[in-house]
Amino acid sequence: MRDRSFAEAQLPLIEPDAPAPDDVGPMGSRAPSYLRDHRKRLRERFLSGGADAMPDYELLELVLFRAIPRQDVKPLARRLIERFGDFNAVLSAAPARLAETLGVGDAVITELKIVEAAAQRLSRARVLRRQVVSGWDALIDYCHTVMAHRDTEQFRVLYLDRKNVLIADEAQAEGTVDHVPVYPREVVKRALELNASALILVHNHPSGDPTPSAEDIDMTRQIDAAAGALSLTLHDHIIVGRSRELSFRAEGLL
Repeated sequence: MRDRSFAEAQLPLIEPDAPAPDDVGPMGSRAPSYLRDHRKRLRERFLSGGADAMPDYELLELVLFRAIPRQDVKPLARRLIERFGDFNAVLSAAPARLAETLGVGDAVITELKIVEAAAQRLSRARVLRRQVVSGWDALIDYCHTVMAHRDTEQFRVLYLDRKNVLIADEAQAEGTVDHVPVYPREVVKRALELNASALILVHNHPSGDPTPSAEDIDMTRQIDAAAGALSLTLHDHIIVGRSRELSFRAEGLL
């Protein structure tokens, strides 16, 4: 049974002009001054120094303010960081795993997933419909944002046109903690449907180590052969780990 020690009252995404929600409690009562002051200081520090001026648990507090508007969320933020490791891992955690944490309910999960979705959309917008060659760093950042903290393997294919502009980014398969089924025929078939000229393979290793397995290398060679038979170019296969990525092209594996 989910713990309700934190009173969740998720706020609307767009708030009317009114007293700050942290200031007003049930039946019009005001939140304790120490809580209002703490939240005000965190917001001011964020606005003046940005995310780099704050440790992960304080950045997480800012997100939790909306889900739990009139209680101290610092203990919950610290518990989440302690359990999942860092801010990004908390946002990327599966809802079921988040719900196992003391104090996490539907409102908290919703807020975290809204921020995660916003981060992914912003990162994706920086690479979609743009030349991959000139925006390689942005592409790697996007892959890391979307895949680095997943609990299971995911296989994605980035499809490019003749000018190496990214025209589609699609998740082809979902797997387990150490395996994802990939079908070379389906990968190249989809490329033809999109009228793509080239592709980049991307998948993650939940273990955190991006070192390719023998199966990864064999699967890449199969897709490369299938693509080549249809005059499609396989630019790279990127394996995303927790803190770094590996490029098959850079490692001489492709």
